[in-house]
Amino acid sequence: MASHSFSRTPIKVELVNTENRFISTAIPAPGTKELLEKLDKFESRSMHGQLPIVWHKAEGHNVYDHLGNKWIDFTSMIFVANVGHGNQNVINKVQSVLDFPMLGCYAYPNEIRANYLEKLINFAGPNFQKAFLLSAGTEATEAAFKLMKMNGQKIGKKKNIVIAISGNWHGRTLGAQMLSDNHAQKSWTTHDQSDIQHIGFPYPWEITEENSEQYLLANLSKLSENGISLQEDVCGFMLETFQGWGAFFYPIKFVKKIRDICNENGILLAFDEMQAGFGRTGKNFGYEHYGVEADLICCGKGMGGGFPISGVIGRAAVMDLPEIGNMSSTHSGNPVVCAAGIAVLEEIENYQLVKASADKGLILHSKLNKLKEDFPTFISGIYGKGLIASMIFHKEIKGKNSSSTVSEIAEKCMQKGLLVVHTGRESIKIGPPLTITEEALVEGIDVIRAVLEIEIL
Repeated sequence: MASHSFSRTPIKVELVNTENRFISTAIPAPGTKELLEKLDKFESRSMHGQLPIVWHKAEGHNVYDHLGNKWIDFTSMIFVANVGHGNQNVINKVQSVLDFPMLGCYAYPNEIRANYLEKLINFAGPNFQKAFLLSAGTEATEAAFKLMKMNGQKIGKKKNIVIAISGNWHGRTLGAQMLSDNHAQKSWTTHDQSDIQHIGFPYPWEITEENSEQYLLANLSKLSENGISLQEDVCGFMLETFQGWGAFFYPIKFVKKIRDICNENGILLAFDEMQAGFGRTGKNFGYEHYGVEADLICCGKGMGGGFPISGVIGRAAVMDLPEIGNMSSTHSGNPVVCAAGIAVLEEIENYQLVKASADKGLILHSKLNKLKEDFPTFISGIYGKGLIASMIFHKEIKGKNSSSTVSEIAEKCMQKGLLVVHTGRESIKIGPPLTITEEALVEGIDVIRAVLEIEIL
């Protein structure tokens, strides 16, 4: 993330009082600066850099600070609160386990885990038979990496290489950082990375649907020129379902060709669904937009409604490759988080949140594209599907690098009662809870419009 520094000093802002927003103090609210200074003193700075709001509580599509200011949340706690903040069914399910009580059981069997896994596999669809539960998304991508390489060993691959996509993001642990291909952030690894190869991402301003297969094959031919055989050496492809910072989906033909190549060469295809899963894109899982079958999907974020649960879902033949005890975790399948997971799936089903995401996504993208039409000197593109969207700004605005201007836009939205995802570069991301009302969704976009009108003056 770029090092834009948000002001911690309260400034007088226009007061706001609508059904969805309430701003009654200077922003940041008095007391925010002191708490941030306390965190500066005791917490690693790697956790810092977000908009200066002290979260006090969060309900539905709203976030509140300690003085009662209320924001429309277009971040979903960074795409975690798919079923809404403080979802009562999630709270009730978790409370029933706390009251029982059973806070954990290591890898010993428990009924809640068994029930959750059955429900999760049914939600994932007929191509999947088993799952392995973990706590964080990066653990899930590490587990998928391990499974792809184990499968490669089993079928006799020589170099056992995993192909990933430049610009994608898979987490902060060792294997995940190497898969992510962010050279600055993985420089600490000093690890031989020859078993991971990267090919280019087909950015929509460069690659069309029609030439995407040719682009893919040209990238793969470079690997061939370096002595890498798809048939003999490659065990897996890892794709972030959409590239995170810009919500960029791949051309469908690009992904379908990868699937064909995997089928022809004994290669597993894995999708990192951290941001895309559990209804976010208007499908159960985002990869379904490509019309292909996945061998593995890596899940997290919206999976637990705010509780730390992640997992890998796949075919039984692949999921059972590790021997008993070879792939386990202290908190894997913790009954508390499994109860939360059950509640999330119930909410998605009972309130048809996948369809809601698709329907509200049409409103969101229509309104955002109107902003692009009305502010062409600022916005170069709108991307995403369902209730995930990005506004991509021109790299230069008013003769300077746009990342600072975009950060200022995010800050001004905050001052008006709207939280957007600050990426630290030339994009703003939008991903409200799937439960957001249409009125709040439109009101939030109107706030962005008001900020852009101020910026353009």
